[in-house]
Amino acid sequence: MGSYKTIYLAQPRGFCAGVERAILIVEEALKQYGAPVYVRHEIIHNAYVVKEFEARGVVFVNELDKVPKGAILIFSAHGVSKAVRYEADERQFQVFDATCPLVAKVHAEVVRLKERGYQIIMIGHRGHPEVEGTMGQVDSSIHLIEHVSDVDKLPFGKEDLLAYVTQTTLSVDETLEITEALIHQYPQIHAPKRQDICYATQNRQDAVKAMVPHVDVVIVVGSQNSSNSKRLQELASSLHVPAFLVDDPQQIQAEWFKSVKNIGVTAGASAPEALTATIIESINSLCRGSVVPMMGIEETVNFSLPKGLLKAA
Repeated sequence: MGSYKTIYLAQPRGFCAGVERAILIVEEALKQYGAPVYVRHEIIHNAYVVKEFEARGVVFVNELDKVPKGAILIFSAHGVSKAVRYEADERQFQVFDATCPLVAKVHAEVVRLKERGYQIIMIGHRGHPEVEGTMGQVDSSIHLIEHVSDVDKLPFGKEDLLAYVTQTTLSVDETLEITEALIHQYPQIHAPKRQDICYATQNRQDAVKAMVPHVDVVIVVGSQNSSNSKRLQELASSLHVPAFLVDDPQQIQAEWFKSVKNIGVTAGASAPEALTATIIESINSLCRGSVVPMMGIEETVNFSLPKGLLKAA
């Protein structure tokens, strides 16, 4: 047993409204139609949630050719391209769309901009399903940039009609740096009316910034493929506090806490509170500590279920 520690709990942390809605859609579909229910891509990027759903007869697929004709199909919270929607229609699936409404807002914006003749730049991570879904809203190319250095490589001139959008789960600071470089390079560029970074991503990053001065190490509960969880880990590290991303209590290592007095714990927007609780227990078994919840924003955002499921519910 090490010496007594304090475990600070970030507020807010864990599930956002978009994730809660996506999980509820899968729950309702299971309740109303029974297994199997098919989901394109992981419903949310959390291994614990995915494993629990798989045990209950949810089948996660990356391609729709694995899904039998006429089956119940759910689009994940990250959203899908126009081509995937078209294929789902063609194959007569009964579709429930769990795309986060904040991602859907970016989709609508991309379509609107394209119709008005804009060339579109997207700030995001290559290969992330949200980015693939957003870029797949229009037939012609959207230019994806991941780093500030990519701005110089863009093929546009000062007179081109340009606009940018961003992935909703990026680091707030990182996008600021890129958007400033874009505006400097292309003063005429059209910016989103409201920042595309979602409220939950922003709040969780602000909560980490508030927590970091009080702690010697940060544990982020979240899966490796969760963009917003990874950003929380990177944010703490950039503020010179060692940070570890975990989505299983067995990943917790005693040496992380050897020479520390205060431990910070937060959770990405796709990490359930039950998982955070077991990870805190795991930390406590290695070094007894008192848990201190921090003050922070109370989130009240709520999104309703798709009409088809609502009626039955």
